[in-house]
Amino acid sequence: MPPLGWKLLPYLRPYRLRFAWALLQVFLIAAFELLKPWPLQIVIDHVLAGKPIGAPLAALSPLALLGFACLAMVAVQIGAGGLTLLHNWTTIGVGQRMVNDLRGALYAHLQRLSLAFHSRQRVGDLMYRVTADSFAVQTMIMNGLLPILSALVLLAGMLAVLIPIDPVMTLLSLTVVPALFLLIAVFNRKIAAVAGEVRDAESRVYSLVQWAFSSIKVVQAFTKEEEEHRRFMGASRASLGSTLRLYSWQTLYSGIVNVVIAGGTALVVYAGGRAVLGGRLTLGELVVFISYLAQLYQPVNQITQSWGLIAGARIGARRVFEILDTEADLADGPRRFPPEGARGDIAWQGVSFRYRPDLPVLRGIDLEVRAGMRVAVVGPTGAGKSTLLGLLPRFFDPTAGRVLIDGVDVRGYRLKALRQQIAMVLQPPLVFPVSVHDNIAYGRPEASRAEVEAAAKLARIHDLVMSLPEGYDTIIGEAAATLSEGEKQRLTIARALLRDAPILILDEPTSALDVETEAVVMAGIERLAAGRTTFIIAHRLSTVRSCDLILVLRDGVIAEQGGFAELIRRDGVFAEYYKTQFGSEDTRLGVT
Repeated sequence: MPPLGWKLLPYLRPYRLRFAWALLQVFLIAAFELLKPWPLQIVIDHVLAGKPIGAPLAALSPLALLGFACLAMVAVQIGAGGLTLLHNWTTIGVGQRMVNDLRGALYAHLQRLSLAFHSRQRVGDLMYRVTADSFAVQTMIMNGLLPILSALVLLAGMLAVLIPIDPVMTLLSLTVVPALFLLIAVFNRKIAAVAGEVRDAESRVYSLVQWAFSSIKVVQAFTKEEEEHRRFMGASRASLGSTLRLYSWQTLYSGIVNVVIAGGTALVVYAGGRAVLGGRLTLGELVVFISYLAQLYQPVNQITQSWGLIAGARIGARRVFEILDTEADLADGPRRFPPEGARGDIAWQGVSFRYRPDLPVLRGIDLEVRAGMRVAVVGPTGAGKSTLLGLLPRFFDPTAGRVLIDGVDVRGYRLKALRQQIAMVLQPPLVFPVSVHDNIAYGRPEASRAEVEAAAKLARIHDLVMSLPEGYDTIIGEAAATLSEGEKQRLTIARALLRDAPILILDEPTSALDVETEAVVMAGIERLAAGRTTFIIAHRLSTVRSCDLILVLRDGVIAEQGGFAELIRRDGVFAEYYKTQFGSEDTRLGVT
């Protein structure tokens, strides 16, 4: 596996020209930093002490030379400040673009991973990786690598100036450098470990908040507000405790670095004072040297601090690339469907599926469904009904066996082409915080307003939409809180109707509807199902009477299959389910 730094470089490549401009700014800033102490030496040695100065400033009077030195101080500061402002604007802009690109890549990759992968993950943790850990690319390259390069350039410039002034004091000033890099080695390992704890703790807080808000109805229904608050506060305290430990280690690290640098400065001041007393240095040269010394330690300190930032950011980068390095378990196939779409012949051949090695969901499913058939799938909760039909659009692939559409293994089709052949009404009904029109047209954004309204009428939601303040242009609130469960369900049915695909999957399409609305909606669905291969997952067995085939799943296998009347006469598992819902008298009526 390549180092994290190399993995991040592709996100820098599109902005290499901006990065080169930022590097040039580094050299310009270093040049201005090197000029800062010289006006002060002019004042001390050539204005106050009267030491001659070379051309072209030799013709200036002491007063004029003093004015020139003061103006030079201001000019150098303005130049350095302006360049620093430009440099920050450039690097922050590049860093933000890189973060956006990494977030986009991570988000797109998560969209391609199967539902089996997502079922094993905490949503809050994935949110934290996308929103927070993705900043690692900016920290490692723009706040880590570039400042280190800048510090190295400035350090080289400082040494080039200081060595000619006094080689011995320059060597003395560098005696603290090995100690500083030893500190890097000792502290960065600990800081990286604590930074990892912080990110894990923060992701747990994200997960808890996401779960609590998505389950707010259950929390309030069971009056668990105080318990959930205690759980949140516990996670928050753990997160803040980890953050405090991180800050404490970083502060200790900075404090020890400053003490080591102060020791180096004291050593140089002592040696420089003795050199002035002995006549080897002028006072101005000592002032310049000490001024440069402060700037010499600044890049050294910058290097140590940047390494600390990189150590923490590596944890975030590692968490991002844990996802990006996860192979997509749904490889795209090469085949497309003909222009007229799929015929709708579907087969399961020896299909088994398990989410975990110890958790079989489907076992040895063999089934053939001819084009245009209406198939009901019934059975107890957890029998594998949704999983069986989820294999059709490849939400996940079978552990063993294969699923065929029109005689071709679904893994041979392009994913997008495959899913365009299937319209679905899923549970729970998902409604987006956009307009009613965009909700219905989600699967066919190019559909006309007339087609959207026709689908809404079939789903018996048109009259409700027209009663809204802006009709089909009304924006539905977050989580569709203004709609009842039945209204949301009818909206999702309209979305599936508009998709107009040759294969239709209805997961409990009428579970939230009253009996009268259910009859009307089912009439619309039956018109839509004509000529299409339709699967209906049903707990309410009243919706399966007209189906050509009823599958009864139990413990991951097909316990029974046949027509409605046939299964009632057989008096087996399905008949038992039907008696439970409608009683023995209704069972006899069902076969007459």
